[in-house]
Amino acid sequence: MTMPPPITMWFAQTSATTDPFLTWWMTAAVAICGFALVLSLVNLRRFAVAPAVAEDDPGWSLTVCIPARNEAANLEECVRGVLRAADADGGSQTTVLVYDDGSEDETPAILARLAAGDPRVRAADTRPLPPGWNGKQHACDSMGRQATSDWILLIDADVRLAPDALARTRAAARRRTGANPEPALLSAFPRERTAGLGEAMVIPLIHFILMSYLPFGRMRNTLDPAASAACGQYMLARRDAWNEIGGHASIRASMHDGVLLPRMFRRGGHATDVFDATDIVECRMYDGFAETWAGFVKNAYEGLGNVLLLLLLTALHLGGHVAPWFVAAIGGIDLVLDLGIPVSKPAAGLALAAIGVQLIQRSMIASRFRQDRRVVALHAPSLVLLTVIQWWSLAMHLTGRRSWRGRTA
Repeated sequence: MTMPPPITMWFAQTSATTDPFLTWWMTAAVAICGFALVLSLVNLRRFAVAPAVAEDDPGWSLTVCIPARNEAANLEECVRGVLRAADADGGSQTTVLVYDDGSEDETPAILARLAAGDPRVRAADTRPLPPGWNGKQHACDSMGRQATSDWILLIDADVRLAPDALARTRAAARRRTGANPEPALLSAFPRERTAGLGEAMVIPLIHFILMSYLPFGRMRNTLDPAASAACGQYMLARRDAWNEIGGHASIRASMHDGVLLPRMFRRGGHATDVFDATDIVECRMYDGFAETWAGFVKNAYEGLGNVLLLLLLTALHLGGHVAPWFVAAIGGIDLVLDLGIPVSKPAAGLALAAIGVQLIQRSMIASRFRQDRRVVALHAPSLVLLTVIQWWSLAMHLTGRRSWRGRTA
């Protein structure tokens, strides 16, 4: 009698104990992915673009604040885009304030030329970075305190505005979306342009995380700080409320204003909100994978805030989103080669169901936010990469080696 190979015997012996566990695991994975899909469907309906401007719109006084440290490649195009949007919003008083934060490239010369060419552009008064401050937060705080307008709009130098961006942002700020009053802090999530595969694997996860985990209904009907979000690339604030909560001094050491600033507004009793700016604002966050890695590592852990949440997200992403791909692959190999690998048909079927739910969700998000379509098929490796970034960010946080524009904090 021919004996079965030892590896086949081992698989057969372990199959009886692993099959029930694997089936339950894949059932949980379907539930995790299904929850993310359902919440995304709800959020995508609520995450509306900015409305059109009313004919009787009275305009506003606005200061657009741009922190700039070594932004020679971006500053001029950014400022000129803001000026075009200001020209299209003729009923408003718009000033562009740029804080040159010790740049070592041509940023100061570009800023001087822009200010000389248009009186609406001003160079902010600067001073050395005080101890305990992150450079960007110090720049934003300084500009906010020098502004005299009713509203301040804080944008990054790599942001590009459509001509109707400022007017429609104002319309969005005056739109009621729930039980909360009009927001004192309104943030837009721009269209995130990516080029290489490294960028495309990481940057679109911003929208995936936002759609999968933020309950928009709770955000708009309570002032719960935990039910809030913002994008540090584009944040509009009512200046009196911003002053009331202490400005950016309230988050002076932070590298993640998009998480912490809306929480400060809510703790101060002010509503916050977000809107979809895919059609009026775009941004090229980073150029290449190395910049993307460095940019996300600096604040990925801070955006979570504690190790327990990091552990939870790791379990959800690796156990709920990534594991089904391995189970389905192993089940497929066994189906072809008949190796006796302990993956039952129910477990393999559930794994395929979880994968299908993931692909539906990522396809919807990629289509809505004009993302690189490759991100759909790369969902699992993207989440593995994000998990590595988050844990590496924790290590950098604990060792004090995070940096923004060359400065550690």
